[in-house]
Amino acid sequence: MGDVVPFRKPAKKSPRKGMCQHGFHKWVVCKEKQFDVKQGKLVTVYRCERCGKQKVTAL
Repeated sequence: MGDVVPFRKPAKKSPRKGMCQHGFHKWVVCKEKQFDVKQGKLVTVYRCERCGKQKVTAL
């Protein structure tokens, strides 16, 4: 009979990026930058609270 191999629980992912790895970001409006100089338009900047990724939408 072979040796018994003990199983370990997998390490938990960091709670900061756990949901964001699967595309479930928590978007919050960032009010620091509201005007895009290159486009010359007002923009809304969204920043994910968990991972810090940004997305921009023009009005």
